[in-house]
Parts: sequence; C-alpha cells; structure tokens
Amino acid sequence: MKRKVLMTVLAAAMSLCSQAQPSEQFSIATLNVDGLPQKLLMIDVNSDGPGSLGSLRIGRYLLQKDYDLVFTQEDFNYHDELTFLLECDYRLDCWSGDVGIVGHHIDFLHLQNLRFECDGLGACWKNNVKVESADRTAWNTFFGKFSHANDEMVTKGFRRYELTLAGGTPVVVYNMHMDASDDADELEGNDAKDREARQGEWKQLLADILDRLDERPVIVVGDLNSYYWRDDVENLFINAIAATGKATASDVWVELEKGGVYPASAADDEVVDKIIYINPTNGVQLKALSFNLDKEGYLYEGQPLGDHYPVSATFEVKDDRKDATAISDVNAGIGEGNGSYYNFKGQRVKRPVNGLYIEQKGKDARKRIVR
Repeated sequence: MKRKVLMTVLAAAMSLCSQAQPSEQFSIATLNVDGLPQKLLMIDVNSDGPGSLGSLRIGRYLLQKDYDLVFTQEDFNYHDELTFLLECDYRLDCWSGDVGIVGHHIDFLHLQNLRFECDGLGACWKNNVKVESADRTAWNTFFGKFSHANDEMVTKGFRRYELTLAGGTPVVVYNMHMDASDDADELEGNDAKDREARQGEWKQLLADILDRLDERPVIVVGDLNSYYWRDDVENLFINAIAATGKATASDVWVELEKGGVYPASAADDEVVDKIIYINPTNGVQLKALSFNLDKEGYLYEGQPLGDHYPVSATFEVKDDRKDATAISDVNAGIGEGNGSYYNFKGQRVKRPVNGLYIEQKGKDARKRIVR
C-alpha cells in the first residue's frame, strides 16, 4: 500500500515537473585582468601589462561578450577603466583597492611588513541577477613576500556570492586567486612552498564549501594557479567532494574537452584559470553545455589584451526544488520531518544527507530540505 501511495505521489510530481518553468541557461566567465601597476616607485612592476588603455579595451571586450556573470582577478590599479563601460548593463561588486603609494601608509623602514589589504577580486552581474549576499575570506596559507610571485604583498583569498539568476534559480559562486609560482622556481624545482600553500588553500576552500553546502549548486572560478598534473586537485578537491556523498564536482574543461579524464601529466592546453561546478545531491542541478578559452577574440591589433585568456562556460540548470514545492502545495499539513524519506527516483533513503527529498507520512507527501 505504501509503495502504491508513493508511486502515485511520484507520478504526480513528474506531471507537475512537466508544468514547471523551463530549464534556465546562463553564461559565466573568469578572467585575470592583469591589473597590477606598470610602475611602482619608478620600478617596473608590470610594464608589459595592459595598463589604463588596455584595461578599457578589456572592459569593452566583456561588454561585447555579454556574459551573465563575470568574475575577475588582479583588478587592482585600473578598476575604473575596466568597469567604466559595464556600469549600465551590470552591477558591480565592491572594489578592494589598488597597489601603490598614494593613499597607503607605508613604513619604508620595515618593508618586510608591507602588505596591501586588497585581494584584486571583482565581479559584475547582469542587472536582472540578484545578489543575496557576498563575503570575503583571506587565505590561511600563503608564501612569498619579495620572491615567489610576491603573493604576500596583497591579501589574496576568495569571495563567495549567493546569487539568484534571472529565472529565479539560486546559485553560489566562489571567485578566487590562489598562490602563484614563478616560472624560474618551477624549472629549478624550487616551488615546494608554493605548492604547499596552494594545497592549504584547496583544503580551506573545500571546508568552506562543505560547511555551507545546501540544495544550491556551487561554481568555483578564478585564477587557481593550479594544474591537475602538478597539484593533485582531483584528489584534494574533486574526489574529496564526491567522497562525502553530499555532492559531485566536475571541471567543465575536463568534462567537455578531455572526456572526463583529468590530466596525469602536463597538457599543452591546460590553463590555470578554471571553472568547476558542484551539484548537491538531490538539489538544484547544473549541466555544462559549453566551454571556451577565447584566444581568438581576446586580441587587439594581433596581440592579447592581457597575459590570461578569458575562460567561459554556459550552463543549463534544472531546479528540482520548484518541482518539489509543487508537491508540497498539493499535499500540505504533514508533520515536521518524522516521515520516511525518498529521493526523486523513488528509492528509500534511511539517513538523508544535505539535499532535497520527498518525505512521506501516511498518505501525505511533501518536499523536505535536509541541512
């Protein structure tokens, strides 16, 4: 009898699914805009960077591409030029400041303590996207003050955004810039401390995601300064998420361009800028539709606008919560969380983890979000 009731409920759910809103699609891009100052105290810092005029061209490029969500790194000294053309069509995240002398208190007698309190992270989203919350977290591990890519000169970390897309779908996005390595240090095998710092950052990121994981999908973007063959991200992060049983994780490039196989050795086409998405069990699901490393479009007079090409992806979203809400509306009045739980395949779940389920009590059924 119970199975018959359950199957009737699931059939009703499937019927309601067909009446639910069509699946939503959206685009997302990540880009290191190379915004360090070209000179600092008459010293060449980033003399071959895009500078003021180049940053304006990057902003024009982003406007033309018309991405729904854009996340940037190294947005330091040319923020106004970068965002000037975007202000009408996009809303902007708070800028954390520049790297320079003006406006900063610098103790020239103790330069070893110098650290700018900016993270260089930025974001903009279409006007029809709502930001429910945004917060900023600094890395607990880092390495390199006046060497090893100077990571300790700024306050690197990640930013977390809770977004509602134009169609009403909730999504969480993490944008970050991880510890870097100098090419010379890598060639000489002198980058162990850099790799150790990144390993700590991956662990910190993983802990934060799992601690706040719910029914919403999560997207991780940024300049991760990581290669799968070098930093073992597959085990540190991808497999670690799957092992919890609460969610699955996938790199869009690996999934769509590499047949789902993570590189075990150096791959010519792997870049440090990545888009990774996480689908919570029985929650809102994302499907990667496309991936693009834009080497052709990111040019001006035949030269790249910056030292990182933009990475972008398109997703389709299936919001099971909307379908389940319809079930709840039809079968209201059930007791608080003391029934039997089933997933959307009709399988009984003895100990549900975080996610979305159908709870049955007697002849009644409704959705239940387990946190």
